[in-house]
Amino acid sequence: MPRLRERRIDRIREMLERAGFYVADTHGVRPSSFDLAGRRDATLFLVKVLKNIDALGADEAARLLELGRLFPATVLIVGESSGAAELDAGVVYTRYGVPIVTEETLGEYLEKGLPPFLYASPGGIFARVAGDRLRALRDARGLSLGALASVAGVSRRAIQLYEEGAGAEIDIVERIEAFLGQPIISPIGLFDGPRSAAGPPAARSDGAGTGAAPRPSPDHPRPRTGDPLRDGVLDQLDGLGLEVTVTVRAPFDAFARAPEILLTGVGSLRTAQHRAEILRGLAHVAEGHAMFVVAETIHRTSIGGLPILNVRELRRQRDPDALLEELSEREGS
Repeated sequence: MPRLRERRIDRIREMLERAGFYVADTHGVRPSSFDLAGRRDATLFLVKVLKNIDALGADEAARLLELGRLFPATVLIVGESSGAAELDAGVVYTRYGVPIVTEETLGEYLEKGLPPFLYASPGGIFARVAGDRLRALRDARGLSLGALASVAGVSRRAIQLYEEGAGAEIDIVERIEAFLGQPIISPIGLFDGPRSAAGPPAARSDGAGTGAAPRPSPDHPRPRTGDPLRDGVLDQLDGLGLEVTVTVRAPFDAFARAPEILLTGVGSLRTAQHRAEILRGLAHVAEGHAMFVVAETIHRTSIGGLPILNVRELRRQRDPDALLEELSEREGS
């Protein structure tokens, strides 16, 4: 089973690369809220690969959404099934606000430019109605709300809602399109960011409803991790005036902006060696910086281009600008 999952991750990574994304593979770090990160132009994307999407819990979804808010990035899960049922291609599903598609759906979108048009909701399979188009078609044919409602088998109010952009069940859409002889639904852009309630549920970019902890403040101090080394490093970053967010189940232990993105790992030199390539790749994708802080005395400035500092070196940093300058020098060493 692990090998099957790795092959799926490899296929999705290759798919993203063919579509022009620079990709960082993070699935080698366990546990992790996401498996791949990719950037194409201004689009930053975090993907989690699951066989059965029911394995996604509320806490894990909240962590993924929080990471999406921090970067910010579009988050997406690529899944195969829910319970014993296979997921349908061309349909966007959701769990706890995270959009989910099949590998086939993602491939159609990236490689052929064919977006999904349908989304799953508790009431069935729905499509986003292009409200302005529906209204224009109805007006052009001189149809009243009541006449179109009779054809569709819904109320006048439902037609009004569709013309305002509300979603409609697929069988209703099919009846209306057959009668008008024209398509009336809008495609779903997987990298378009937040969508209104008229479309498929999607990850919010502002963190609302994710279960994420409030940002540190006098009323909401940053929670302690219970690890003296990690808490000490985070305190030092706070002391530099950085807005630090502790991360859980991520390849890095803290996220900050200085104002550029700064991903910080904390631990032993051995852990730094294991995570060096992943952190460096993530920093590249995020167009920011990464560093790893250790307690040991070290005789090197970087591992594979990932800057390594011990706690004393970090303590000597005066401000975020000085720290970023130091990291930039070490990135090239």
